[in-house]
Amino acid sequence: MVFSTVPSIQGAHHDRQSGIADDIDFTIKGAEMQFVEIELDPGESAIAEAGSMMFKDPDIEMTTIFGDGSEQTGGFFDKLVGAGKRVLTGESLFTTVFTHEGAGKAVAGFAAPYPGHIIAIKLDEIGGELACQKDAFLCAAKGVSIGIAFQKRILTGLFGGEGFIMQSLEGDGWVFVHVGGTIMERDLAPGEVLHVDTGCVAAHSASVGFDLVRAGSIKSMIFGGEGVFFARLTGPGKVWIQSLPFSRLAGRMFAHAPQTGSSRKGEGSILGGIGDIVGGD
Repeated sequence: MVFSTVPSIQGAHHDRQSGIADDIDFTIKGAEMQFVEIELDPGESAIAEAGSMMFKDPDIEMTTIFGDGSEQTGGFFDKLVGAGKRVLTGESLFTTVFTHEGAGKAVAGFAAPYPGHIIAIKLDEIGGELACQKDAFLCAAKGVSIGIAFQKRILTGLFGGEGFIMQSLEGDGWVFVHVGGTIMERDLAPGEVLHVDTGCVAAHSASVGFDLVRAGSIKSMIFGGEGVFFARLTGPGKVWIQSLPFSRLAGRMFAHAPQTGSSRKGEGSILGGIGDIVGGD
């Protein structure tokens, strides 16, 4: 499922005292390098991963907070625990809150870190919780809690592609996560099973069972090039599958990068290695 623009969701409702938003208006723009543009009403807030902001209107104030801002009634210890969960999932200790302090409408944009697509998910429509790959979180309505989701089985944790720890996003509002390549969204019926490459599991609702199954015979496991295990996703629930995991992209880039520290400036030399010798590399 490829899309370049998602229509704005109308009817934002928010708590002006806390800045927590049940709904936020947004538009996802772009093709392979997307960004999400969020429209805020006065007093409305959104949270975002540090370094993801692309632009903002002057009336939107930025505040850096410890944790994700969901510990509204807790003390310092609760905030410390929340921040610690974020570190375990590869995120920063701090989150940036963007609050509209002016009048009328104001917008802020948040950009994806590498080629892929941004998916918008309303948490209360999938049971209030989403499990996704580490580093997938981009931004959300304030009030969404960012934590950790442990794989329940040791084997799944060790060989499950994204490891023992995944991100857990909980709340009622909109969340925006970034995944690599093209997205496929699938609704699994109760008991329906889908086998997926472990690295291609981008996200799934909490109701979906995540386990591993052996990838065929010993011969297939060794020479098939698809890994030792597949992820076995069992319904009911929604799953989002990515065509290009960042680990796969990084691996290909590393494999083709010069390993000798040379300063090659041209990638298209028809001489290849001979050209390197002639050029003194």
